[in-house]
Amino acid sequence: MSKVFSGIANFFKGEGWSHYRKTLRYALYVILHPFDGFWDLTHEKRGSMAAAHTIVILTVLTHIWDRRFTSFLLNNTRWSQFSIWLNIFGILVPLIIWVTANWCVTTLLDGKGHFHEIYMGTAYALTPYPLIGIPMIFLSNIVTKEEGVFYTYFNTFALIWAGFLILCAVLMIHDYSLGWGLVAIIISLVGMAVIMFIVLLFFSLISDAVVFFVSIYKEILFRL
Repeated sequence: MSKVFSGIANFFKGEGWSHYRKTLRYALYVILHPFDGFWDLTHEKRGSMAAAHTIVILTVLTHIWDRRFTSFLLNNTRWSQFSIWLNIFGILVPLIIWVTANWCVTTLLDGKGHFHEIYMGTAYALTPYPLIGIPMIFLSNIVTKEEGVFYTYFNTFALIWAGFLILCAVLMIHDYSLGWGLVAIIISLVGMAVIMFIVLLFFSLISDAVVFFVSIYKEILFRL
């Protein structure tokens, strides 16, 4: 245990902490200079998985905080149906499926990106969501309902900005032209639907199998 705490202390004191801060701060450059930013992110190794994980965590937290702390005038959340786990999985599961689908598709389309690079690029592309979303949560509590249109506008802008950055990430990471990038994204979205169908089918079959064996077990107990 002492070695674990010693390793953590050395991380914060040494080059690891400095590199982490540098790669996390680099996200601000990426969202303002997406083409150069995403190219250098992977090809020049200016990004890090630690920073990517941090951005994903901030995205999940922003999504939850938005449901929890946004003014009731602009918040349509039904607390009787609210689940923190569904909100967490609502971000993480589509992210994992997107990265998996895009990696599978781009591998077939001669894309140059690896799985971890696609994840990193997608994570950095999500930066506008917490960057704009967190201030908007505070703003929602000091504006009137009529002024709430600005809250909606900025949140929508954050999503559009993130979508544009994901497109740029696909182009730069895989070294695609605009046409091939759009094709890869469209096929990846189809691939996401296929993966979700297969996963749901798998769990449905498992559920049916469990019910079948439980019914057999009960029948045996009944006859004994």
